Amino acid sequence: MHITEKSIDLKGFLQNSPRPWVFVPTMGALHLGHLSLIQRAREVAGPHGTVIVSIFVNPIQFDRASDLDAYPRPMASDLADCANAGVDIVFTPDANSMYRADRSVTVHESLLSRGLCGAVRPGHFDGVCTVVLKLFMITRCDVAIFGEKDFQQLAIIRRMVCDLDIPVEIIGSPTLRETDGLAMSSRNNRLTPKHRADAPRIYQALLAAAKINHPIETIKAAREVIESSPLARIDYLSLVDAETLQPITRMDRASILAVAVFYGDVRLIDHITIPAFD
Repeated sequence: MHITEKSIDLKGFLQNSPRPWVFVPTMGALHLGHLSLIQRAREVAGPHGTVIVSIFVNPIQFDRASDLDAYPRPMASDLADCANAGVDIVFTPDANSMYRADRSVTVHESLLSRGLCGAVRPGHFDGVCTVVLKLFMITRCDVAIFGEKDFQQLAIIRRMVCDLDIPVEIIGSPTLRETDGLAMSSRNNRLTPKHRADAPRIYQALLAAAKINHPIETIKAAREVIESSPLARIDYLSLVDAETLQPITRMDRASILAVAVFYGDVRLIDHITIPAFD
């Protein structure tokens, strides 16, 4: 496994690496969800292709300095996990090499980012789009793998690739969950034992609400389950069209029930796709 912090070294190493080049961007603190993305990347690359993983905690996508400071950075264990997973190249840049001090260009998506996380985290998706585009340019990847847990992020990246004619195929990989239903996330490690024991109610709320064929009642049902816990604080709870991510008034098309919940200062997101009701 080749490890580099510099894009110029990465470029040199890639010159002798067989295609396809399949890329998995991460912010580190790898868990089984990330490893499933890497496994999918290896399947796509085949036995002779090249799997590239980036580990970079992107400062410009954080809306709270405290969240950035607290984000886990277990680089040694992350690199060991990458080696064990058969990754060919790990790219670990720092912020100074990724962003010039006088930078003045960002990438802005103006429709899919209006609601959900975009509404409560101003500038977040500008940061995501900017770093993802930069990583695409640096790695020159053919394919990129993203988790479906961050479904809004995935939708926005697909739109960016489409609108800007970026020659990268985007593949989504299903959400992985703990045995109690909690969506796997690097942030789960920051939960207190009491918060961790309560957090599975997020998915329980989504499952219960998905059975209801009425937008207002669907949201109400999920809210009741989550707010029955004094430990949980809802950041947003929305029902949106599965394609446009815009709020809906009828459930005659596939929809997504999405939620962000705070446990203390740890923010967890989850969602469930609801098929159209006849």
